[in-house]
Amino acid sequence: MTAPLFEDIPAASDCDCPGCVHGRRPTPRPLLTRGRPAARGVVVVAAASAALGTVAPAVALTPGHSPHRQALPGDGATDTPQGARSPLHGRAGTPAEPDAVPTPATTRTQIINRAKVWVAAKVPYSMYDFWSDGYRQDCSGYVSMAWGLPNNEWTGSLGEFGVKIKKEELQPGDILLYHNPDNPEKGSHVVIFGGWTDHTHTSYTVYEQTPPRTRSQTTPYPYWSNTDKYVPYRYKGVTKAGAAAGPAPGGKAVVAYPGAAYFGPGADNKYVTLLGQMLIARGGASYYTKAPGPVWGTEDRRATQAFQRAQGWSGADADGIPGRRTWELLSTGRGKDIAFPAAGPASHGVPGYPGRAYFRPGQSNDHITRLGAQLVKKGFGRFYALGPGPHWGEADRRAVEAFQRAQGWRGGAADGYPGPETWRRLFA
Repeated sequence: MTAPLFEDIPAASDCDCPGCVHGRRPTPRPLLTRGRPAARGVVVVAAASAALGTVAPAVALTPGHSPHRQALPGDGATDTPQGARSPLHGRAGTPAEPDAVPTPATTRTQIINRAKVWVAAKVPYSMYDFWSDGYRQDCSGYVSMAWGLPNNEWTGSLGEFGVKIKKEELQPGDILLYHNPDNPEKGSHVVIFGGWTDHTHTSYTVYEQTPPRTRSQTTPYPYWSNTDKYVPYRYKGVTKAGAAAGPAPGGKAVVAYPGAAYFGPGADNKYVTLLGQMLIARGGASYYTKAPGPVWGTEDRRATQAFQRAQGWSGADADGIPGRRTWELLSTGRGKDIAFPAAGPASHGVPGYPGRAYFRPGQSNDHITRLGAQLVKKGFGRFYALGPGPHWGEADRRAVEAFQRAQGWRGGAADGYPGPETWRRLFA
């Protein structure tokens, strides 16, 4: 089927978070007109055809049709056009057929950690933009990213990578999928299940990509609207937590090793981005202060070296440059994950402060729980819907930021990440 047209949600002009900064970067887009849906469709198709060097069939929007999904809690709106299947890092190319696409092995922890990266980065919702990791910035692209799929799927194809399960079987990393085959633009949506919020199983923590940006919050089961349409699915490639991930079917890598020339100082390409994303999924999030990008940096070298050392390698085998064996282990889910560094002596002379690396997107440790508990004790617990926990999230960052602002700090001194002075004042 022809992919429907859509309209992006402009990033907030006064926000300097990584997601909004990324969303404000100039991109070749058609000018949109208000009040003339059919004309707008022609302009979008013409611009897309020019950008891709192809001729797209004309598609007209129905008068009065909302060109983007509005999934605010309880609003009931169900217009959900979405992108078609596509490879990573852009629109061009033809993805492999479903039976030829590998199903990379992953764990539930890795799925949720990948989902949290977009939440922390506040990735703007878009049907045609692609984030720095190569995945499309809509609901199905988000799930494709979290599951570690080699392509950008859509709600009509995600089910091929999972098996239907019952409500009582749901576990973190599973999804709730609603695809309307008669009219995919009406209601189709997919979200990631993050765990039940209480023993009644009437609400759960959701991870989803929806306007204006990726979010995580408590949501009634199965969703705010179309409550009889959502179907639970479990990813076919999920492995038991703590177990080493097995290889993809046939031993195929998600993406073939491009060669050593694509990595190292001066490298600027999509494989550097993919490498960073795979390293984060294998426990390397603490080495990145922002989402991985195409330009090779110290973060990529240190994270690669940490993964190599986790395999027991040393010397030239752990030089921080991914060779064929390193890439194979990363892309097939095999080998050992990067172990989180053990807490050492007090950092910066502040008793109990473990260091900044413990408080970053994707991290999970007891220090985060202790931090959250102290923030609640100090009167900054209003940001926690479920209470503090070991997984770093937006609630932790906002609570820390509020505490920092209460100290009279502004700008970079109130970024929501606890430094030694923040820690000292919290636990004084």
